[in-house]
Amino acid sequence: MFNTILVANRGEIAVRVIRACRELGIRTVLAHSEADRASLAAALADETICIGPASSERSYLHVPNIVSAALVSGADAIHPGYGFLSENPLLAEVCAQCGLTFIGPPPEIIEAFGDKVRARRLMRQAGLPVIPGTDEPVLTLDAARAAAAEVGYPVMLKAAAGGGGRGMRVARDDGELARHFAPAQMEAQSAFGNPALYVERLLEDARHLEVQVVADHYGRVIHLGERDCSVQRRHQKLVEETRAPLLDPATRAAMGQAAVQGAAAAGYRNVGTMEFLLDREGCFWFMEMNCRIQVEHPVTEMVTGLDLVKTQIRLAAGEPLPWEQEEIRWNGHAIECRVVAEDPQRDFAPTSGTIDMLLLPGGPGIRVDTHVFPGYVFPPLYDSLLAKLIAWGTTREEAIARMARALRETRVGGLTTNIPYLLDVLSDPAFRAGGVGVGYRPASTGLVPA
Repeated sequence: MFNTILVANRGEIAVRVIRACRELGIRTVLAHSEADRASLAAALADETICIGPASSERSYLHVPNIVSAALVSGADAIHPGYGFLSENPLLAEVCAQCGLTFIGPPPEIIEAFGDKVRARRLMRQAGLPVIPGTDEPVLTLDAARAAAAEVGYPVMLKAAAGGGGRGMRVARDDGELARHFAPAQMEAQSAFGNPALYVERLLEDARHLEVQVVADHYGRVIHLGERDCSVQRRHQKLVEETRAPLLDPATRAAMGQAAVQGAAAAGYRNVGTMEFLLDREGCFWFMEMNCRIQVEHPVTEMVTGLDLVKTQIRLAAGEPLPWEQEEIRWNGHAIECRVVAEDPQRDFAPTSGTIDMLLLPGGPGIRVDTHVFPGYVFPPLYDSLLAKLIAWGTTREEAIARMARALRETRVGGLTTNIPYLLDVLSDPAFRAGGVGVGYRPASTGLVPA
């Protein structure tokens, strides 16, 4: 087991990793920017080291600074959290060269799945159903038109070098394709340093389901069930739950097996998430693989009773998987809502400032993952996530009721949040019925008072 881990991230995930390390008896060093000197993660870590100014490019995204911080502080390993460099093969490769353990999959696996076109080919070869589309990068409008004609409209344009909704555009005909191609390329270049796109058939109102996989260094892979992440805004997830509602047992079993099959074929190691789209005919299709811990991992923890961050660390240290697939049990239902510093009445414009009052929810079945506290100056420089509220119940209905209660209890003074929008989602009959697709929006035109 490791003696010291450098936490190369910020916000709630840095706090989450530090807490897991503390329970494992591992010393932590927080690598932080100048803007995060007074953060909760800095207060909880055993040691802190500044890796640069507030700008992410010169701190959290700067590989030499992060690796140097690990070496100077005597760390054995680096935990990248999610976002930033968590899926950067260069960081994983430099770690290996410097005698550090990267807590995640090896660099060649990150690189393979980071190239979305290559990942499609890899999973098709592994026998998984892959959304119809191009298996080569698309660099010109003419190539995109030819691909769209073969795939059939409507289509999606997606960045070949990344995900998260960046570079993504819907084209329902040739005219829309022509209008959206250049902006999609520019956004892909800006976000990932690569203008290549790929064309994929648009599955209308599909559900976004993902399967949590866990793999050790000895070829064993299991899954921990699926999550439904269909409630989104601008391709960003807002509400996640497990188990997925209205999913028939045969499809659930087949999707779990496909995720294990795909991860095993790729030689995957550590914790990862296989993402699928479920169409309205009940067929699931591989979309992408996330080679890191997910924001929404707590819902899986709540229903399985397993700690995914500790599991990441133990697997990276070379420990074998302690469970067989048949030992995994799912108890009850869990929902996560992302509370963000955005104003729903101003088209979700980001907000920032000093949190002058904070009231977090509690009671049966409620968990809160956050990094904010009264007096904290929430910066406009990074992600807008304030907290993740997680509610567990014996049934989905109980979990929804507890989540609604938790949201109404939450108060964040000094900032505007999306809590009214989240309450609109939870009160909407379509959401309560289950099975909404990625195009879902709550029916309410007014925002429920928080």
